[in-house]
Amino acid sequence: MKKIVLLLLAVLMLSSAPSAVLAGTHGRDGEVSGKSIGAGVLSLLIWPGLGQIVNDQQTDKVVTHALLGLTGIFRFWSCYDAVRDRDGGVWHNRI
Repeated sequence: MKKIVLLLLAVLMLSSAPSAVLAGTHGRDGEVSGKSIGAGVLSLLIWPGLGQIVNDQQTDKVVTHALLGLTGIFRFWSCYDAVRDRDGGVWHNRI
């Protein structure tokens, strides 16, 4: 399990979508830091939304991530979102 989580985090940190393609619709990536990696781990292993709290995101975004965490698969997106420390996003900057 630890190897899978570490591999996932490594892939998330190394991958980045071309900003020209996602400009204006998917928010702005912040800096990947120790804090954001820890936030991603919280979102993946504990509950989506915790990473957004650590990254000081808006309450609407935190609540949306927490509720969509009920789907299970959303943990991976929330982890990515927390590791990249993204501001904004789709659906009124919530995802």
